[in-house]
Amino acid sequence: MKIAVSGKGGVGKTTLSSLLARHWAREGFRVLAVDADPDANLGSALGIDTTGIVPVAKMEDLIAERTGVQPGTVGGFFKMNPKVDDLPEALGREKDGVRVLIMGTVKKGGGGCVCPESVLLKALVSHLVLYEKDAVIMDMEAGIEHLGRGTAQGVDRLVIVVEPGRRSIETAAKVRQLTQDIGLHKVAAVGSKVRNKKEEEFLHANLAGIPIVGILPFSEEIANADLENRPPNLDDPEINAAVKKIAAALEE
Repeated sequence: MKIAVSGKGGVGKTTLSSLLARHWAREGFRVLAVDADPDANLGSALGIDTTGIVPVAKMEDLIAERTGVQPGTVGGFFKMNPKVDDLPEALGREKDGVRVLIMGTVKKGGGGCVCPESVLLKALVSHLVLYEKDAVIMDMEAGIEHLGRGTAQGVDRLVIVVEPGRRSIETAAKVRQLTQDIGLHKVAAVGSKVRNKKEEEFLHANLAGIPIVGILPFSEEIANADLENRPPNLDDPEINAAVKKIAAALEE
């Protein structure tokens, strides 16, 4: 399974990504959790100590070695298909069947930047989506800059996490448009921080064209876990039931 998770900042996409990763690891999958969000806090949500890990996008020596050009260099030729198949194993950190890989992002030149950093990241994403045999969950920012037309075909589902609110709905619509532009039509939504039936009905009424595969309710356990900088208890009855339902829908 190759699942990409997107949505407006703060809606709970990192929480959902970590819960799905831990659930599928329990089910016997080898799971690779990819942190492709500039905030990079998926590791802590998984209970994995990422102290000292440098995001791939900032590994200048590695980028220079694999592409042939030092990041920041103006002009010159560099490899467009650098070797990346060894990086998930070499750079990831694992706990309880989940390996986390921190990608980082290219902060300059826009989403279309053709530079050594972006070339390496896109090659790595292509490998993860098209060739990696494990279950892969990508925690992405609101955009989809790490996905291109080629890799989009390998994503089994892009999940947009949406909380009850107009701004979150607007972000979901923008992400949906971006996915259509690159030919990624396997899109679904998960409602997050939903407190009651009225908020759930609001999401169903306003997410036109995006099927909802599950609801992650507002949870005191999730809120407390965030305050205490620990993973939410996956055995919490409310969380467990919601995650199992979402996972089952994605597996189908």
